[in-house]
Amino acid sequence: MDDFLIYSGYLILLLNLILYSYSFFRKGEANVFFVSYLAFAFVMQFSMELMYHLRMNNLFVVNIFFIGQMILLGLFYNSLLEIKSQKIFVKTSLAIALLVLVIQFVMDSSEFLKFNLFEITLTSLLIVVFALIHFYNMLTESKKFYYVSIGLVFYLLASTVLFLIGNLSSGLSNEVKYLTWMLNAFLILIYQLFILYEWIKSFSKRTSLI
Repeated sequence: MDDFLIYSGYLILLLNLILYSYSFFRKGEANVFFVSYLAFAFVMQFSMELMYHLRMNNLFVVNIFFIGQMILLGLFYNSLLEIKSQKIFVKTSLAIALLVLVIQFVMDSSEFLKFNLFEITLTSLLIVVFALIHFYNMLTESKKFYYVSIGLVFYLLASTVLFLIGNLSSGLSNEVKYLTWMLNAFLILIYQLFILYEWIKSFSKRTSLI
């Protein structure tokens, strides 16, 4: 069951990358930053899985993933926003968050080799704020990447709690550790299904793979 959840999430992520890449490169319809995010996520997931099977510490890759995710999704939402003050807010927030993280890593480099509670919370909640701004704009504008944003907010809020628990997992039972990671795998699967549904609703009718 655990392998099914994990590899189903990877498979749908790969499918989403292929579909959105096709829509972007052949039709010019998908968002370049979102396609880049999907490619980055796939490379990071593959790297973490490979390092796990090689019995290597992959927590630094997890931290790279969170930082890269914040940057790419921040640029993604920035590209969707049309109000100048909102775009300035997104860019400024990204710059400040990166500066704060650099300072933290310089002061204590060990934070880069473990579940960094501060980094996880900062990067995830910042993306949620960007998504909520986009939701607000969609009240009066067209609903671009609506289902992606729903899945993203749901996934980030729930997974952040699980990662916070994961940082404390050394003192928890193996059953609790297992449950935490299986819930995260399930959340990733649901999130990727939201992304797939977005492509079906927004791009498939205008894109033919034949």
